[in-house]
Amino acid sequence: MIARDLYLRQLIDYMGDGQIKVITGIRRCGKSVLLFHLFYDYLIASGVPADHILQIALDKRKDAKYRNPIALSDKVSEWVREDEGKYYLFIDEIQMAYSVPDPDNPGHEITVYDMLNELKDYPNLDVYVTGSNSKMLSRDIATQFRGRASHVHVYPLSFSEYHQAVGGDKRDNFDRFLIYGGMPYLLNLKTDRQRQDYLTSLFQEVYISDIVERNHLERRDVLEDMLDFLGSSIGSLTNPTNIANTLNSVKHAGVSGNTVSAYLGFIMDAFLVCEARRYDIKGKSYFDFPNKYYFTDVGLRNARLSFRQIDPGHMMENVIYMELLRRGYAVDVGVVTDRRNGQNKQKEVDFVVNSGDKRMYIQSAWQMPEDKKEIAETDSLRLTNDFFKRIIIQSDIPGVITDEEGIIHCNIIDFLMSDDENAGFI
Repeated sequence: MIARDLYLRQLIDYMGDGQIKVITGIRRCGKSVLLFHLFYDYLIASGVPADHILQIALDKRKDAKYRNPIALSDKVSEWVREDEGKYYLFIDEIQMAYSVPDPDNPGHEITVYDMLNELKDYPNLDVYVTGSNSKMLSRDIATQFRGRASHVHVYPLSFSEYHQAVGGDKRDNFDRFLIYGGMPYLLNLKTDRQRQDYLTSLFQEVYISDIVERNHLERRDVLEDMLDFLGSSIGSLTNPTNIANTLNSVKHAGVSGNTVSAYLGFIMDAFLVCEARRYDIKGKSYFDFPNKYYFTDVGLRNARLSFRQIDPGHMMENVIYMELLRRGYAVDVGVVTDRRNGQNKQKEVDFVVNSGDKRMYIQSAWQMPEDKKEIAETDSLRLTNDFFKRIIIQSDIPGVITDEEGIIHCNIIDFLMSDDENAGFI
C-alpha cells in the first residue's frame, strides 16, 4: 500500500465541511485505494465504527443496481440513523450512474446529482465520490452541485512517491520513471515486458474504450491517430487545425478541425492529456492557439507509441509540467517578445507558474553542455525583466546553483524530491 499523504491530508481537511467531496483523476491512478483503503483506515483508526462506513463501487457487478440514483438513495436512507453518530458514504466511479424517470413528476428525470444533493442534506452524513471523467464531474462541481462540493484531483504516482515505494538509487529510478511513469499497479510487476504489456493494455482496453463508449464516437481510428500525434508532439505547439491537416495528409483521415477539437476535448475529459495555454508575459493575455499538450502519465504516452520516441528531454518536460500541477500551481506556456536590435521575435518560457500573487518562470533543459545552448535557455528568462524567480531545471547539474544573473539552476531529481513549501529554489 502506497501512502498518498498529499491527497489523504486534503480529504482529512475536508471532513465534516458540509460539502460533497469529489475525487477525480484518470482511471487506475489510485482514487479507489485512496478512498476505500487509506481514508477508510484513517476513519477506523479515529474510532469510526465500520458499520458507519458504506462503500459502493459502481463499476463492480455487486453494486451495479446502485447506478440507479433512486436505488442508491433508498439504500442510504435505510442505512443512516439520525441518532447514532456520523456516517460516511463512499461512491466509486460516480460517472457510471445514470438518470431515471421521476415517478412523481412525469416528463422529468432524476439524475445522480439530484441524488447527491439530497444526500448532502443529511446532517450526520459525509459523502465522498470518485470519478474518471472531467466533463461529467469538474464542470458539475460548479453547476449541478451549485458550489456545494470540495474537489480533490488525484494524479498517478509522483517521482517522489515512486522512489519512496521502490527504494534504491534515485537516478536509476528516475531513468525507469521516464519510461514507465507512475501508474500504481506497476509496482506489482517485476519485468519490463510485464510493465509494457500492462500499460499498452490499459491504454487500449480502458482509456480508449471508455472514450469511445462514453462519447459514442464513430471514428475510433481518428481518436487513435490523434493520440499518436499528441504523443509525438510533447513540448511542441499545435492546434486542432494543424492536427486535422496532418491526419488528412498522412492518414487520409478526412476529418475537420471541428471534429479534431471535439475529440481533443474528450481526451482531456478522460484526464489522459492536459492542455497548457500560451500566455503573453508582457501583454498579460492569453493566445487562442496554438497550445501545448502533455500526457498525465509519461508511461502511458510511451506505451501509446510502443515505447519508441523516448526522448529524455521531452519526457522530462512532461514530468515537470505534471509535477507543477500536482503541487497545485496554475501553469502556462510563456511568450516574451525580443525587440532588441530592431527585432520582433517571440521567444518561449517553458512554464509560467502561478500561485496567488506568486510567480516563477521555469525552463526545462535536459543538458546544457554548450554555451549556445545555455544562452538560448537563459535568454528568454532574461527578457521577462521582472522580479519573479527564474529557474532552469536540468539533468546534468549537481544540486542547486544560482548564477551571477540570479537564475537558479536545479537538478531535476532534487526538484522532484523537494518539499515544495520549504525548498529554497521554489
